Amino acid sequence: MAHPDATQCTADLFVKCLEQEGVRQVFGIPGEENILLVDAIERSETMEFIVTRHEQGAAFMANTYGRLAGEPGVCLATLGPGALNLVLPVADANVNTTPLVAISAQGGINRINKESHQIVDLNAVFRPITEWSGLVLSERAVPEMVRRAFSRAKRNRPGATFLAIPQDIEALPAPEGLSPLPTTPESRTVPVIDDIRHAVELIAHAQHPVILAGAGVARRHAERQLRELVELLDVPVATTFEGKGVFSDAHPNALGVVGFMRHDYENFAFDRADLIIAIGFSIQQFDPVKINPRGDTTILHINTFTEDTDAHYSTAANVVADIDASLDLLIEALRPLSLSYNTQPAKIREVRHEEYEKGISDDSFPLNPRRIVADTRAAMPEDGITLVDTGALKMWMARLYPTYLSNTCIIDNGLSTMGWALPGAIGAAYAKPDTQVLAVMGDGSFLMNVQEIETAVRYGLHLVILVWVDDSYGLIKWKMDMEIGRHSGVDFTNPDFPALAESFGAHGVEITAADQLLPALREAIEAEDGVHVIACPVDYSENMRLIAKLGDTQIDL
Repeated sequence: MAHPDATQCTADLFVKCLEQEGVRQVFGIPGEENILLVDAIERSETMEFIVTRHEQGAAFMANTYGRLAGEPGVCLATLGPGALNLVLPVADANVNTTPLVAISAQGGINRINKESHQIVDLNAVFRPITEWSGLVLSERAVPEMVRRAFSRAKRNRPGATFLAIPQDIEALPAPEGLSPLPTTPESRTVPVIDDIRHAVELIAHAQHPVILAGAGVARRHAERQLRELVELLDVPVATTFEGKGVFSDAHPNALGVVGFMRHDYENFAFDRADLIIAIGFSIQQFDPVKINPRGDTTILHINTFTEDTDAHYSTAANVVADIDASLDLLIEALRPLSLSYNTQPAKIREVRHEEYEKGISDDSFPLNPRRIVADTRAAMPEDGITLVDTGALKMWMARLYPTYLSNTCIIDNGLSTMGWALPGAIGAAYAKPDTQVLAVMGDGSFLMNVQEIETAVRYGLHLVILVWVDDSYGLIKWKMDMEIGRHSGVDFTNPDFPALAESFGAHGVEITAADQLLPALREAIEAEDGVHVIACPVDYSENMRLIAKLGDTQIDL
């Protein structure tokens, strides 16, 4: 098919709309049906097309970029199989309320009405897993549809959107005089005063309130207000896995995280609580039965959206507005009351710190999980970004890795996807180019998207990948041992990790003694450039000992 001059085609208009939205990187793989669109991106003076090795990797890059930048990450694929490879990370972004815009090609409108080569009803596929999905059926619709994709991705409950452009539409001449729509300011919402009054009444009548802080606090940049509320009331605060860092673990009121699969130290504070002040929490972050097993604890919900229905998260009051504005008004209303509950969680903090300290001096090999956590924390700067993949290591890192700033320990606990952290680290490097980035992965998750090491090397990124090696799907083995007393179908063999890394042009190191890990991490993190893979054997026999210990633990508050 003869194409018109690319500077006059609809693909060029599409790219101008992306430029208007402030897009700087598009992660993806080109295809036969989006040649003109990829070419238009390459000719853009403000955007860069990041060529990845798998569409899934591209979307995980955009996913993490969106979380860190606060603006939608953008990924691109061709039609059919390329678009379908976007499904997992797009669903992951939507579950985790992360802004993302996924774009794909589609077959020409002359053939999408019938069975045809590589044609799949992509809108039907993406509609259930996005905030909005669309198919461009007219070149004149491009500015409106691109604007809608970004607007819906960024609204009060952010998420993923999907937009497909047929091959023949992108090749049409762009209508004369048609231009990108102006972006609209982000909407700000303030709470209803009666909702604030109701919240004050609940807090004033509580005897043992506890704050639960989720990822929404970081999304709305309400960390300062959260700290002021905690210090005003002098109450304990726990975070979700995804909310790690919104309240510093160094603060004397910090409990740590809740969401572990067994009754953990922090749960003792919730056992005693008569009011849970949930700020930026959504039930995708963990099942609220873990903190409200009988469903009888009073809950105050503060977020930008109303939470879904759950028997263990039945809210007595909802403050639905921008979290920072809600907390400002709540603090203002509470201050004259001079409430103070004087419930700093010293005993819980002491028990958790004792467990962490044991790891620092443990020289066993393969390494105790606590030792890996402690050495990782010692090597990473406080503002460095650590991405923690799904697996047994997630449980150890979530529980014990001290975190002091928002989005410096990123954990996917919504869809709990495996294999996201390596491509996610590439997205993080683009979103925060002056920040140290470390991906912490199990050997199972590492090999799921290992090909993206080549992408990181090709673009000259500086990344460190720490692989916990146990030759199995460790979390499933752990759960099998807990639930049925044995395990099967979880073991595998691994390649030579240093040689694998070096084959991609990266640096590879294998840890053979406990005292090698910290210097290896420091050397890789402090290096000026390059991708560094560190393979560290881990002894997960500690998993069941932890479960036994938690079962025997009693903390009297």
